[in-house]
Amino acid sequence: MSESSVIVHADARLLAEAVAARLIVRVLDAQAERGSADVVLTGGRVAAAVYRAVLANPARDAVDWSRVDLWWGDERFLPAGDPDRNDTQAREALLDALPLDPARVHPMPPSDGPDGADPELAAARYAAELARSAPGSGELPHFDVLLLGVGEDGHVASVFPEHPVAYETRPVSAVRGSPKPPPVRTTLTLPAINTADEVWLIAAGPDKAGAVGMALTGAGPVQLPAAGVHGTSRTVWLLDRAAAAQVPLSSRALR
Repeated sequence: MSESSVIVHADARLLAEAVAARLIVRVLDAQAERGSADVVLTGGRVAAAVYRAVLANPARDAVDWSRVDLWWGDERFLPAGDPDRNDTQAREALLDALPLDPARVHPMPPSDGPDGADPELAAARYAAELARSAPGSGELPHFDVLLLGVGEDGHVASVFPEHPVAYETRPVSAVRGSPKPPPVRTTLTLPAINTADEVWLIAAGPDKAGAVGMALTGAGPVQLPAAGVHGTSRTVWLLDRAAAAQVPLSSRALR
């Protein structure tokens, strides 16, 4: 049975440092168990702070980064190297400084990639890449941990409330008409996200409090996608005090 917990840190800086330390430990545990680790990255301000905190943490050198596969939960469908791409953000904050195996870094295709400006073809290409790394005849790798930011409207990855992608059953989908710019994106879908061993939802700041509170008090997954994600073994909400303002006190573990 999947375990769920809410962990609240004093502020956004401590949150980022704690998530970074937790991530290093989770990767080490996965490598001890399976010989390698598969991590799904996210984007946004909090994610960038987490990546910088991983880089600053001396324990990062305990990880064999050549045996880590990195995936993305979603991406803005923009040209390669665009500063608004989650891939670009992660590389600048952390990845370029790590001894990664380039063949095990799996960014979602850009808009100037082999599929041109067709996000549906780009989504299909990423689904095929995921399937190539899946065990047996499966569609997805074994995701040890999948990181998610939480939007002010409760979206996760690029699955937005009441958007058609919230009903999608394929593992990867194109997104058109995103309510947040840019309007065209690619994303893992809720069923794909929910195959991860652990899902971590990370949020900081008072603008996230409403969505976090609703997600933890019974909102539906189409109305509020953050309410519809969970890990197969563990779901962890990692929050600062401001983002946790509407979470019942009985649900919180303070750090």
